[in-house]
Amino acid sequence: MTAFKKRNAVLATFTIFTLLFSCTDGRTIDEPGNLVPKTVDQDSSLPSIYANGAMLHSEAFGPENGTIVIALHGGPGGDYRYLLNGKDLAAEGFRVVFYDQRGSGLSQRFSKKSYTSLGAGAMDVIYNELHAVIAHYRKTPGQKVVLFGHSWGAILASGYAGKYPDDIQGLILCEPGGLKWDDIEDYVKESRSFKLWSEILNDAAYMDQFISGKEDQHEILDYKMSMLASKNDITGEGDFDSSMSWRSGAVIMDALFDIGEQYNIDFSQGIQNYNGPVLFFYSERNKAYPDSWAQKITASYHNPSVVKVSGVGHDGIVTNSSAWNNQTKPEIINLINGL
Repeated sequence: MTAFKKRNAVLATFTIFTLLFSCTDGRTIDEPGNLVPKTVDQDSSLPSIYANGAMLHSEAFGPENGTIVIALHGGPGGDYRYLLNGKDLAAEGFRVVFYDQRGSGLSQRFSKKSYTSLGAGAMDVIYNELHAVIAHYRKTPGQKVVLFGHSWGAILASGYAGKYPDDIQGLILCEPGGLKWDDIEDYVKESRSFKLWSEILNDAAYMDQFISGKEDQHEILDYKMSMLASKNDITGEGDFDSSMSWRSGAVIMDALFDIGEQYNIDFSQGIQNYNGPVLFFYSERNKAYPDSWAQKITASYHNPSVVKVSGVGHDGIVTNSSAWNNQTKPEIINLINGL
């Protein structure tokens, strides 16, 4: 086990023992707000919207009538906190929208079966959710919309563009692992900084000595997922800080990977019908994303503008202040102003 994860395991042990054996308030580890932050349906003080049958953690910045830029976080199961440098775009007159996807971050949780029972149709729930988010923030029919996706969010944005090619006017994509499921699986294998059947299982087993969770015990499973997070030397996330996230969504991540594998989901389907501009970023330090991989993935789009961001890894395209201010943001502004 790495030193980082040993430290987290110790913290986990302290937290869990405190909750289990506290005699002052009788709290338990699976009560909302004890192990992980509460979701919007549990805490009314959090900014939220209702979209496609779910309460979503969401907020927006900038003028309501400006071009809408919708940030799509990674995962599945991440949250938008690490993308908040994107708030800078509000100063350019754009309406910047952030939301945690259902089952992710601080948004409402649902059972695993609520996704898997739909088979391949589970992705329609995710697409329809994004469609509803756009409808919520779009004030006029002619208001332009740009999707700004990172990692899984870039995959989601691509799939949405294929399904609703006339609903958006621009795509900004940061290192989607792949679009066809085989490519996604290949990228995941290449980008892991651990051996699947050794380190990760050992760490998970170590955590199970102190905490375990059943299929839909979201608080426990989300907590365990966050404890297994660490920097990734392959993807260049050496400066990754777990405090850049609020909460993981373990159940939806598990569900969508199961569905993707079983039904061989193809997120490039219909993308040939999208004719708007595509701005595609990939990073210099991500060893799993060489030039050849970027060329392979971008082949699905019409005439993409491809930018290699120097000096950073996977998350640094957005989270590194220097790269964001000097490389990523200026390209984004140019794309939107050119719509």
